Amino acid sequence: MLSPEERHEIEAEIAHYPDKRAVCIDAMKVVQKHRGWVSDEALGDVAEFLGMSVDELDSVATFYNLIFRKPVGRHVIMVCDSVSCWLMGYDRVRDHLTSRLGIQLGETTPDGRFTLLPIVCLGTCDHAPAMMVDNELHRDLDAEKIDSILEQYK
Repeated sequence: MLSPEERHEIEAEIAHYPDKRAVCIDAMKVVQKHRGWVSDEALGDVAEFLGMSVDELDSVATFYNLIFRKPVGRHVIMVCDSVSCWLMGYDRVRDHLTSRLGIQLGETTPDGRFTLLPIVCLGTCDHAPAMMVDNELHRDLDAEKIDSILEQYK
Protein backbone atom coordinates (compact mmCIF):
# COMPACT_ATOMS: atom_id res chain seq x y z
CA MET A 1 0.00 0.00 0.00
CA LEU A 2 1.30 3.45 -0.88
CA SER A 3 1.92 5.64 2.13
CA PRO A 4 0.03 8.93 2.43
CA GLU A 5 3.29 10.77 1.77
CA GLU A 6 3.99 8.72 -1.38
CA ARG A 7 0.42 9.32 -2.62
CA HIS A 8 0.74 13.05 -1.98
CA GLU A 9 4.05 13.29 -3.88
CA ILE A 10 2.69 11.27 -6.81
CA GLU A 11 -0.49 13.36 -6.94
CA ALA A 12 1.64 16.51 -7.03
CA GLU A 13 3.38 15.13 -10.15
CA ILE A 14 0.09 14.10 -11.77
CA ALA A 15 -1.04 17.73 -11.62
CA HIS A 16 1.60 18.57 -14.25
CA TYR A 17 0.38 16.10 -16.90
CA PRO A 18 -2.84 15.63 -18.87
CA ASP A 19 -2.65 11.82 -18.42
CA LYS A 20 -1.66 10.40 -15.05
CA ARG A 21 -0.02 7.38 -16.72
CA ALA A 22 2.70 9.76 -17.95
CA VAL A 23 3.87 10.03 -14.34
CA CYS A 24 4.81 6.36 -14.09
CA ILE A 25 8.59 6.88 -13.89
CA ASP A 26 8.24 9.73 -11.42
CA ALA A 27 5.83 7.65 -9.33
CA MET A 28 8.29 4.75 -9.16
CA LYS A 29 11.06 7.19 -8.25
CA VAL A 30 8.92 8.48 -5.38
CA VAL A 31 8.43 4.95 -4.07
CA GLN A 32 12.14 4.21 -4.51
CA LYS A 33 13.08 7.37 -2.63
CA HIS A 34 11.03 6.24 0.35
CA ARG A 35 11.75 2.49 0.24
CA GLY A 36 15.11 2.18 -1.50
CA TRP A 37 13.72 0.02 -4.34
CA VAL A 38 10.45 -0.87 -6.07
CA SER A 39 9.13 -4.25 -4.91
CA ASP A 40 6.52 -6.29 -6.79
CA GLU A 41 3.94 -5.19 -4.22
CA ALA A 42 4.85 -1.51 -4.64
CA LEU A 43 4.79 -1.89 -8.42
CA GLY A 44 1.25 -3.25 -8.17
CA ASP A 45 0.19 -0.39 -5.91
CA VAL A 46 1.61 2.22 -8.27
CA ALA A 47 0.06 0.52 -11.30
CA GLU A 48 -3.35 0.50 -9.64
CA PHE A 49 -3.01 4.12 -8.55
CA LEU A 50 -2.12 5.20 -12.11
CA GLY A 51 -4.67 2.99 -13.87
CA MET A 52 -2.04 0.81 -15.53
CA SER A 53 -1.50 -2.92 -15.63
CA VAL A 54 1.39 -4.33 -13.63
CA ASP A 55 2.94 -5.61 -16.87
CA GLU A 56 2.82 -2.14 -18.46
CA LEU A 57 4.50 -0.57 -15.45
CA ASP A 58 7.04 -3.37 -15.12
CA SER A 59 8.05 -2.93 -18.76
CA VAL A 60 8.84 0.72 -18.00
CA ALA A 61 10.67 -0.18 -14.78
CA THR A 62 12.86 -2.79 -16.44
CA PHE A 63 13.68 -0.48 -19.36
CA TYR A 64 14.58 2.53 -17.21
CA ASN A 65 17.86 1.54 -15.52
CA LEU A 66 17.52 3.98 -12.61
CA ILE A 67 14.56 2.08 -11.16
CA PHE A 68 15.77 -0.68 -8.85
CA ARG A 69 13.56 -3.77 -8.89
CA LYS A 70 15.51 -5.55 -6.20
CA PRO A 71 17.06 -4.31 -2.96
CA VAL A 72 20.23 -2.23 -3.26
CA GLY A 73 22.78 -0.96 -0.78
CA ARG A 74 22.59 2.37 1.02
CA HIS A 75 24.70 3.83 -1.77
CA VAL A 76 24.49 2.83 -5.43
CA ILE A 77 27.63 3.16 -7.51
CA MET A 78 27.01 3.28 -11.26
CA VAL A 79 30.13 2.83 -13.34
CA CYS A 80 29.96 4.21 -16.85
CA ASP A 81 30.83 1.59 -19.45
CA SER A 82 30.38 3.71 -22.58
CA VAL A 83 32.93 3.65 -25.39
CA SER A 84 34.63 6.82 -24.12
CA CYS A 85 35.00 5.40 -20.63
CA TRP A 86 36.29 2.10 -22.03
CA LEU A 87 38.94 3.98 -23.98
CA MET A 88 39.91 6.08 -20.96
CA GLY A 89 40.23 3.33 -18.36
CA TYR A 90 36.87 1.78 -17.49
CA ASP A 91 38.53 -1.59 -16.91
CA ARG A 92 40.93 -0.11 -14.32
CA VAL A 93 38.05 1.67 -12.56
CA ARG A 94 35.89 -1.46 -12.57
CA ASP A 95 38.74 -3.66 -11.36
CA HIS A 96 39.66 -1.25 -8.58
CA LEU A 97 36.06 -0.97 -7.40
CA THR A 98 35.44 -4.72 -7.44
CA SER A 99 38.69 -5.34 -5.59
CA ARG A 100 38.17 -2.57 -3.05
CA LEU A 101 34.54 -3.48 -2.36
CA GLY A 102 34.97 -7.25 -2.63
CA ILE A 103 31.99 -7.61 -4.97
CA GLN A 104 31.30 -7.93 -8.68
CA LEU A 105 29.04 -5.78 -10.86
CA GLY A 106 25.43 -6.29 -9.86
CA GLU A 107 26.27 -7.21 -6.27
CA THR A 108 25.94 -5.51 -2.90
CA THR A 109 28.61 -5.46 -0.21
CA PRO A 110 27.88 -7.80 2.73
CA ASP A 111 27.41 -4.80 5.05
CA GLY A 112 24.76 -3.33 2.70
CA ARG A 113 26.78 -0.18 2.18
CA PHE A 114 27.32 -0.28 -1.61
CA THR A 115 25.73 -1.80 -4.70
CA LEU A 116 27.90 -1.72 -7.83
CA LEU A 117 26.14 -1.44 -11.20
CA PRO A 118 27.19 -0.71 -14.78
CA ILE A 119 25.44 2.09 -16.65
CA VAL A 120 25.51 2.67 -20.38
CA CYS A 121 26.44 6.36 -20.29
CA LEU A 122 26.73 9.18 -17.79
CA GLY A 123 27.13 11.83 -20.47
CA THR A 124 30.52 13.13 -19.40
CA CYS A 125 32.72 11.70 -22.15
CA ASP A 126 35.12 14.64 -21.97
CA HIS A 127 35.99 13.61 -18.40
CA ALA A 128 36.05 9.82 -18.70
CA PRO A 129 36.22 7.49 -16.91
CA ALA A 130 33.28 8.34 -14.69
CA MET A 131 30.93 6.94 -12.07
CA MET A 132 27.95 8.18 -10.14
CA VAL A 133 27.42 7.47 -6.45
CA ASP A 134 23.77 7.97 -5.57
CA ASN A 135 23.10 11.13 -7.60
CA GLU A 136 26.61 12.60 -7.45
CA LEU A 137 28.76 12.44 -10.57
CA HIS A 138 32.51 11.76 -10.26
CA ARG A 139 34.77 12.22 -13.26
CA ASP A 140 38.41 11.79 -14.35
CA LEU A 141 38.73 8.75 -12.09
CA ASP A 142 41.82 6.92 -10.93
CA ALA A 143 42.36 4.56 -7.98
CA GLU A 144 43.32 7.30 -5.54
CA LYS A 145 40.32 9.45 -6.43
CA ILE A 146 37.98 6.45 -6.14
CA ASP A 147 39.30 5.63 -2.66
CA SER A 148 38.78 9.22 -1.56
CA ILE A 149 35.23 9.25 -2.95
CA LEU A 150 34.27 5.99 -1.23
CA GLU A 151 35.41 7.33 2.13
CA GLN A 152 32.76 10.06 1.88
CA TYR A 153 29.90 7.53 1.87
CA LYS A 154 29.35 5.91 5.23
